[in-house]
Amino acid sequence: MAAKKTFPKWLGILIIIVLLGGSFIGIKAYQAFLGPSVTANKTYFFVHSGDTYAEVLQRLRDEKIVENPEVFDYVAKTMKYPQRVNPGRYKLSPGMSNRAFIGNLRGGFQEAVKLRFSNIRLKENLAAVLGQNFEADSTKFSALLNDSALAEQYGFNLDNFLAMFIPNTYEIYWNTPAEKVIDRLYTEYKSFWTAKRLEQAKAQNLTPIEVSTLASIVRGEALHTDEMPLIAELYLNRLKKGMLLQADPTVIFANNDFTIRRVLNKHLTIDNPYNTYRYKGLPPGPINMPPIAAIDAVLNPASHDFIYMCAKEDFSGYHAFAKTVEEHLINARKFQKALDERNIKK
Repeated sequence: MAAKKTFPKWLGILIIIVLLGGSFIGIKAYQAFLGPSVTANKTYFFVHSGDTYAEVLQRLRDEKIVENPEVFDYVAKTMKYPQRVNPGRYKLSPGMSNRAFIGNLRGGFQEAVKLRFSNIRLKENLAAVLGQNFEADSTKFSALLNDSALAEQYGFNLDNFLAMFIPNTYEIYWNTPAEKVIDRLYTEYKSFWTAKRLEQAKAQNLTPIEVSTLASIVRGEALHTDEMPLIAELYLNRLKKGMLLQADPTVIFANNDFTIRRVLNKHLTIDNPYNTYRYKGLPPGPINMPPIAAIDAVLNPASHDFIYMCAKEDFSGYHAFAKTVEEHLINARKFQKALDERNIKK
């Protein structure tokens, strides 16, 4: 009878070591590629145009974006990310794995900026908003907004260029060049001015730019959206009669003093085409960036015969409307008395 062969003890130990070693390597590989890596320190990570992989890795370290930059570096090189650095604004999720994060970076799968702007008064204010939202800075955007050739390319001039920008929410990639951002907003402008809106503007004997200019005055006067159609019709009535618009917001704009709360006779003397107490018709361009509600108020005004208005003495933000000078003077005295009682002198 043959002797029973025994399993060498040393071989068993070797197998156990190999299995443990394999398990250890597998765990480490899992942690490196699929384990949580991204921290909660930032919401977005920005890769700038022209950045090298070394610059990206250094910023990851400086901003403490990942738990272990060395492990990230190993995985990135394994996934060949250094050869495929794409600029962009990348959304970070706490606990995201290196593999998922690097996959987004390598593929350029960035999250678009939700560009929102409203209550813009001047082109420099718009430039500041754009500079805050995109890779290009406000100086670059300011130069474009003050480029007469560019304005003319789109059918505007430097006085009315602001009319091209319709306040809304737009999705645009962060690293989009400044020129293309402006071009995209022009495309949105063209989409906004539908055949219906163009027909409504024509019915008021206004061009789209003139609509925006008048809408900016309506915006300057109205504190309440529901009053915008009433104010729009009042100014349309004045235009049709060939009267001076006499809009206080245009005087404030002409004086370039937006701290004025009470327009006085001294403010009305300024010789400026935006002073609608001296110059008939619409000013050269918008005095602010009117919201869509104000534009649509000009296109769909309320029907009335009022040609005068004055802020109500209760400071509700609404206006008292009048058809005659006599009625208007009564309303004006009430408001002036209320201003005096509150010691509002300028």
